Amino acid sequence: MMFALFPKRWCNRSLTLSILAVLLSLFHGHSFHAVQGEDYYRRVQLNREHYHHIPESDQHALERHQLQGNNRSGKSAFRKAHKTSAERNTQATGGSETSECPPMGLETLKIDDVQLHASTMKRYGLGPHRGRLNIQTGLHEDEFHDGGWCAGRNDRLQWFEVDARRLTKFTAVITQGRSSLWSSDWVTSYKVLVSNDSHTWVTLNNGSEDLIFPGNTEKEIPVLNSFPKHMVARYIRVNPQSWHDSGNICMRVEILGCPMPDPNNYYHRRNEIPTTDSLDFKHHSYKEMRQVMKVVNELCPNITRIYNIGKSYNGQKLYAIEISDNPGEHELGEPEFRYTAGSHGNEVLGRELLLLLMQFMCQEYLSGNQRIQHLVNETRIHLLPSVNPDGYDKAFEVGSELGGWSLGRWSHDGFDIHHNFPDLNSILWEAEIRNLVPRKVLNHHVPIPEWYQSKNGTVAMETRALIAWMEKIPFVLGGNLQGGELVVTYPYDRTRSLGITQEQTPTPDDHIFRWLAFSYASTHRLMTDARRRVCHTKDFAKEDSTINGAAWHTAAGSMNDFSYLHTNCFELSMYVGCDKFPHETELPEEWENNRESLLVFMEQVHRGIKGVVKDVKGRGVTNAIISVEGINHDIRTAADGDYWRVLNPGEYKVTVRADGYTPTSKMCEVGYEIGATRCDFVISRTNLSRIKEIMERFGKHPISLPVRQLQRRPQQRWLEHRFGRRE
Repeated sequence: MMFALFPKRWCNRSLTLSILAVLLSLFHGHSFHAVQGEDYYRRVQLNREHYHHIPESDQHALERHQLQGNNRSGKSAFRKAHKTSAERNTQATGGSETSECPPMGLETLKIDDVQLHASTMKRYGLGPHRGRLNIQTGLHEDEFHDGGWCAGRNDRLQWFEVDARRLTKFTAVITQGRSSLWSSDWVTSYKVLVSNDSHTWVTLNNGSEDLIFPGNTEKEIPVLNSFPKHMVARYIRVNPQSWHDSGNICMRVEILGCPMPDPNNYYHRRNEIPTTDSLDFKHHSYKEMRQVMKVVNELCPNITRIYNIGKSYNGQKLYAIEISDNPGEHELGEPEFRYTAGSHGNEVLGRELLLLLMQFMCQEYLSGNQRIQHLVNETRIHLLPSVNPDGYDKAFEVGSELGGWSLGRWSHDGFDIHHNFPDLNSILWEAEIRNLVPRKVLNHHVPIPEWYQSKNGTVAMETRALIAWMEKIPFVLGGNLQGGELVVTYPYDRTRSLGITQEQTPTPDDHIFRWLAFSYASTHRLMTDARRRVCHTKDFAKEDSTINGAAWHTAAGSMNDFSYLHTNCFELSMYVGCDKFPHETELPEEWENNRESLLVFMEQVHRGIKGVVKDVKGRGVTNAIISVEGINHDIRTAADGDYWRVLNPGEYKVTVRADGYTPTSKMCEVGYEIGATRCDFVISRTNLSRIKEIMERFGKHPISLPVRQLQRRPQQRWLEHRFGRRE
C-alpha cells in the first residue's frame, strides 16, 4: 500500500529500494537531512543491472556537471580547436566510452589514505596507503615508506580496495608493480569487483564468465585496462589472480572514474578548487606550445618577444618568451629574471605552469592589474617552458598516466640535462684548500674547464644552449620548475665531503638562499601545510618545505651550482607537485596551488642593492667586482656598469674593485620592503694605470724597473757626465 502513493513509472526496483531506505530511516526517528549526509550512498542498494545504468535525470545532471567543469577550465582566446587528452585516449582505445573519465587521484593524493583498504598487508610500510601509482620508495626500504601495497600472503583471496565516498562511474584501472631496488614484485593478472555497501560485490564479466585482466610484466611500466562497460558504484576492488613467479602480490594502482552528481555538493566542497582565471588548461604538444606563445605575443606585442636559445638533439628549437616594457633590450638598472622548466622531459607540470603564467601576465597587464604592470615595467622576465622537448614528446605520446616515473626524463641522447653542467664546485673547493683563493682563483665566475668545452665533451646540445644563454644575459635570479615532490631546493647541490650522499653544504649566501626558497614554499597552497600527506618518503613540510640540495641527495654539475659559481644568477629548484605528469583535469588546481608563488618569487629579484659603477667621466665600468663584507662570494657588473646584489635586510659594507681603478667602499642599507636600495659608485683610475694609458697613447711602453735601480739612476748620470761612460 505504501507504493500506491507513487506513480507506477517510478516503481523500478532500484528506486523502490531507495525510497524504502529513506522511509525506514524516518520510521527510526532520523530526519531526511541526516540521511542526505556523507553516508547517503551507503544506504542506497542497487541491483546488478544498475551497475551499468545511469538514470536519465542523473545523466543530464552529469553532463551539466562536466560542462560546468569545462567552463571553469576556461575557453579563452588562448584555447584553440584541438583535442583534449580524453579524446586522445578514446582514439587510442578504439573509441571505447570507458576512457573518458580522469584518474580519481591516488597518485595526486586526492584520495586520502583512509579511503584505501586491503585484505592483508606484509607490514605497515607496505600497507594499502602505499598502493598509489608511481609512489617511490627510499634508497633504504624500511617499515614506513615502501614502494607499494603488498599482501600478507600469496593467494587469490587478496584484494586492494578504494572507497570513492560517492557513486562513481568506474571506467578503467592502471597497475604497476612495487617500486624497489631489491625486490621484483608485480601482479600479472587480476579481477575487478564493485560494490555500493562494501558487503555485496559484483565481479566484472563478459556475460558468461568473470573477466580476468592482464597485469604487469615488470615493475615500473604502468598498464591500463579499460572496462568493456562502465560500472556505477561506490567501492572498487582489484583482486590479484596471478603474480610474478619469484615475487609476491604487490601493486601500485590508479582508478579512472567520473563522480556522479552529488545532491549535497559534498564532493565539490571538499575536493575541488575552482579558478577564476580564463586560461588554456590542457597539455600542449610542441606545436601547440609554440601556438600559445604566438597568441600571447599577438595579444601583448608591446611587452612580449619570442626568441630561441638553440636547438634540441632532434632539432626542435628551444623557445623562450620575454616579458618586459621594452622587449629585446637590456635596460640600465632593470634586473633580469628567468624561469625554466622541463629539463626532465616527463616532469611536465612546470612546462604548463609557465605557459599559464605567460597567458596570465598578458591578460592581467592588459586589464590594468597594477601589481603585474609594475612587475613587467621594472623587470625583464624570461620564460623558457621546455628545456627538453625531445623527452617531453616521449612522455606526451603515452599520456599522463602511462609514462611511469622516468620515461622522457633524459634528453634524446641520454643526458640528465639538469645535472649535465661542469662541476665547478670541485675546482673552487680544491683551490680553497690550496689557499689559491682569491689570489689565483676568484670566489665567483669560476671558468669552465677546457675539456668540457671541447667537441668530444659529454655534453647535451640543450645544456650547451643553456650555458650560452646564461652567459649572454646578466640574470640576477632564476627558478627551474621540476616535479615529483613538493619542496624548494637551493645550492649547493653537491656535498663537500667525498663519499657522503647527504650533507648540509651551504653557500656563502646561505641566508638569502633560505629566504628565497621560503618565499616560494610559504606562498604555495600546499607546501608548508603540515596536514598534507607526504608525497613519497620524506616529510619536507617539517622543514618548511625547503632544503639544501646536498642535504637531500648529492648531485655534481647541477644547473643551480653552475649558475651560482659561473654567473651572477642565484638559481633554485621548485618541485611543484607530487605528480610529475598530472591529468589535464588537475591543471586548474595546480595553477591555483602555484600562481601566487610564481609571482612572489619573481618579485624577490628586487630585494637587496642595485646600482651603476662609473668612472669619473661618467662611463659605465664593465666587469667591476662587487664584494660584500662577510660574504665570500662576489658578483660583477654588466656591460653598462650596472649590477644587482640579492641580499636580506641589513647594513652592508660594499666594495668595488676593477683593474686599473682604486677600490672604493661605502655602507649600503637594505630595508624590509620589496625594492632594491640604490647604491652607486664612482671609481677613479690609479696613477700607474693613467701613466700606462698616456704612454700607450704616444706609442711608448711604460718602463718597469726595480726601485733600487730607479733610485740609482740620477747618481749614475752625474758620474757619467764627470768621468765619462765606461765601456
